[in-house]
Amino acid sequence: MAQTDNPSDTAPVEGAQLDTMTVTAINLYDNVGYTRRITSAGTGFELSPRDVPQSISTITEQRIEDQNLETISDVLSNTTGVSARHIDSNRVGFFSRGFRINSYQYDGIPTLNTDDRWYFGEGSLNTAIYDRVEVVRGANGLLTGSGNPGASVNFIRKHADSRELTGSVSGTVGRWDKRRGVADVTTPLTESGNVRARFIGGYDEGDSHLDRYSERKSFGYMVIDADISDATTLSVGYDYQDTHASSPTWGGLPLWYSDGSETDYSRSFSIAPDWAYYDFESEKVFADLNHRFANGWELRGTATHAQTDLDARLMYPDGFPDRSTGQGVTNYTGWNRGERQLDSVDVYSRGPFELMGREHELIAGISYSKQTNDYDNSFAPAFAAGDFNHWDGSTANPEWSEWTPLESTSVRQRAAYAAARLALADPLTLIIGARYTDWSGDSWSSTGGSASQNQSEITPYAGLIYDINDQWAAFVSYTEIFQPQDNRDADGKFLEPVVGRNYETGLKADWFNGLLTASMSVFRIEQDNVAQADPLTPGSTETTYHAAQGVVSEGIDFELNGAVTDNLDLTLGASHYTATDSDGPYKTDQPRTKVDLFGSYHVPQWQPLTVGGGIRWQSHTYLNDISGPQGPRTLNQSSYTLASLFGRYQFTPQLALQMNIDNLFDEEYYSYFDGYGVYGEPRNVTATLRYDF
Repeated sequence: MAQTDNPSDTAPVEGAQLDTMTVTAINLYDNVGYTRRITSAGTGFELSPRDVPQSISTITEQRIEDQNLETISDVLSNTTGVSARHIDSNRVGFFSRGFRINSYQYDGIPTLNTDDRWYFGEGSLNTAIYDRVEVVRGANGLLTGSGNPGASVNFIRKHADSRELTGSVSGTVGRWDKRRGVADVTTPLTESGNVRARFIGGYDEGDSHLDRYSERKSFGYMVIDADISDATTLSVGYDYQDTHASSPTWGGLPLWYSDGSETDYSRSFSIAPDWAYYDFESEKVFADLNHRFANGWELRGTATHAQTDLDARLMYPDGFPDRSTGQGVTNYTGWNRGERQLDSVDVYSRGPFELMGREHELIAGISYSKQTNDYDNSFAPAFAAGDFNHWDGSTANPEWSEWTPLESTSVRQRAAYAAARLALADPLTLIIGARYTDWSGDSWSSTGGSASQNQSEITPYAGLIYDINDQWAAFVSYTEIFQPQDNRDADGKFLEPVVGRNYETGLKADWFNGLLTASMSVFRIEQDNVAQADPLTPGSTETTYHAAQGVVSEGIDFELNGAVTDNLDLTLGASHYTATDSDGPYKTDQPRTKVDLFGSYHVPQWQPLTVGGGIRWQSHTYLNDISGPQGPRTLNQSSYTLASLFGRYQFTPQLALQMNIDNLFDEEYYSYFDGYGVYGEPRNVTATLRYDF
């Protein structure tokens, strides 16, 4: 453009029409529909999903609302490559690539659930307090330390991100007398809004498709966010959740009658007595301090204290009932109390640096965590169930034994980690790092006595990303696996740590300024010393394990996520894997193939209306050598599909009504089977009225 010194040459002509330009600022750190443009999952660097050399799924607040994913169990059951096992009415476990997920983070602070025998209500935690859930499939030892290679899950809490009074209230009703109310309010605490508070609270109660079962939940969350200066922010918060279940089941239904024929109980049939209950209470206190330096570096420290209590008085049946008389089943009891405490601190610094004429990034940090678990037990004598086929839960509360200590464990992790993101060339980036973990554990049990173990390991990580063009990138990554175990074998000895390797390669892409993302990856996981539960003896209170060798899982993941058009948001995920150990197929009760699809469509011809729905399909599963009335049996479950629908009508910008239908075609299936079977939930309908202000 030619320059001029005469202002009149560039002054507008009087009466001329000037074109206007609207500039819209894009906040890369906000959720947009089903997408988030920036994530620190997997590496600790703030990157676009395309630049992370692993498979990542982000479930945003909008998708949680559209799909009515009220609990963590709902979220993970609908996540690409993740399957759920509902062991009974309350307990649930999650699996990815054939392995149980036991690595969970809250705002990046790692927690580890090493023992799947004790359940503290993780799956029932309410999603109302979370901004999003990030799932990294495959090993993630760089950020989480010791853990399972299936996946790690990071729950990101909501914050007081408004300097004005804002919020919402909602009420939900549904099948089986469901009633739920949630309030979410953000308010400034100072005139300028540099100190803000957010409160989220709710109450949820209702019955179930199971006879006699009901559940009551309450939760509260408060966070205060303060801008101490232009460069320093402080967040402190408290999270409380409480669940009480009446007449919960412990285990499930017999699979066969005594004559060897398959049982045919209704989905409402419950094995629970009237006096059974299962209570969880969870409290978390956390603080987060972040300082941003003028040179682009930042220093962040986070700390949390969490305590969870369980109190469960339960009963389970064992045996094969006679088809005609119902005789032949024995009821076993257990009353367990437990307390789990976690203290964890993580401090890191990250920022840019220049080397050989290029700008790179570095992250380095240290972390410490200590987790303790204590369990007490009481029991009552086993008794005959009588006519089990007509069991209605009416039995006297038995005489319980004195409380006795059952188990106590303490696990401590100290770690240091560092990683560099090196711009090797314009299209080529290398992420390389390592984590040093010093792990120690002490354990006592009433049957195995006391034992201690100490382990330390360096876990390397490397990932290479090649930008093919502005949309597409290819990647390859490698990390090692290190997971000490507090599982014991039949002789009372700890199993050796799980060790192995995780390989992954694939393609990633994004379009529309990051609003639509895609990924496809091929992976291979190799492990040794993987804990496998031994058959449980009826009436036993402790499970023993053996170490499986040569466990290999390999397969493929695919996900398309985000805004396909201005009016259509969707998530399409598919995964397939095979898993074997030295004895043959591994974890055959987990689906080898799973497809998840959910979308929402804003009807342009009728602006207030949004409609959508989806499907969850999983392949056939089976188990060999299940104990049957005439010896070992094989149980097969065919593939099945669960469909869902939703619709939302926006009466005003503030008021909306939403309806959701889950298991639309009322599919009947087992959500878990082993020595017994647990039916999945039948068709369910909910309606939610929400008001925003």
